Amino acid sequence: MKKIKTTDAVGHIISHDITEIVPGKFKGRAFKKGHIIREEDVEKLRSLGKDHIYIFELGKDELHENDAAVILGEIGCGKNVYLSDEIKEGKINFYASKDGLLKVDKEKLFEINMLGEISFATLPENIPVKKGDIIGGARVIPLVIDKKKMEAAKKLATDKIINVEEFQKMRVGIVTTGSEVYNNRISDKFGPVVREKLKEYDCEVTSQIIVPDEREKIKNAIKTHLEDSVDMIICTGGMSVDPDDLTPGSIIEMGGELVSYGSPVLPGSMFLLSYLENTVIMGLPGCVMYSKRTVFDLILPRVLAGEKIKKEDIMRYGSGGLCQNCDECRYPNCSFGK
Repeated sequence: MKKIKTTDAVGHIISHDITEIVPGKFKGRAFKKGHIIREEDVEKLRSLGKDHIYIFELGKDELHENDAAVILGEIGCGKNVYLSDEIKEGKINFYASKDGLLKVDKEKLFEINMLGEISFATLPENIPVKKGDIIGGARVIPLVIDKKKMEAAKKLATDKIINVEEFQKMRVGIVTTGSEVYNNRISDKFGPVVREKLKEYDCEVTSQIIVPDEREKIKNAIKTHLEDSVDMIICTGGMSVDPDDLTPGSIIEMGGELVSYGSPVLPGSMFLLSYLENTVIMGLPGCVMYSKRTVFDLILPRVLAGEKIKKEDIMRYGSGGLCQNCDECRYPNCSFGK
């Protein structure tokens, strides 16, 4: 690194971005890496506190911050992800190219950051993101970094760090249990809520079958949806442990793979997830009707992204599984499910 007076710097090439900050108004690049200093630039540089300019003479074993950022972009940019058009102040950003579920290789991300002098940050994994959303950013801390460190980062990232799994537009059948609804004593409040949430992901509800609290009729309704080759069946009503709530037992009796009956999520502890004949079956607790966000909002996007949910996936929600029921819901930009 060579230090020269700014007044003597005319004709020299700036080797790193120089930032300008106007408190409360602006922070950005005043001079771009590669700019050739002109006579008229000298006073501007001095007003930014640059009485001296550092000219970097990179050794053969060193990389400039911008070149290192290119490597971090290559390491991180996976499926349905694109990079910022330019590298600014040594930083590169990652964006979603499609609506989908954000997936992050958290262990590899940790190992890369543990190399030191690297800052690589993402949004939390398993949240729904929209096309164009910023989902990550990366840079190296110093202006120059050892090439060996960046080679080590490349070796660690055998697969891309950040991916977005596109949502599938599934065909969904609804089974609503409840003699009071079946006999028209009360109107169904569950179906409209579920339809609205599925609409967020452009899913098609093929039909909603309303049945009384009778085990065989519940199972027959599920069979009807299976015969219609739906991708997902959502069962509402009758999900508690009361003796006359028969939905969980009916689903379990159908056979298949019971992933979990119960979840460490509030609201949503009485949630059920099962797979039958490659069809996802969810039993939704009553809280889905009246709570803004529940376990359903955590599991649904993962299923729509094509993920096969395991019991441990559900149980890991214990830390972060408590919704704060904010007056103004900010999900997914909050701690719920993180």
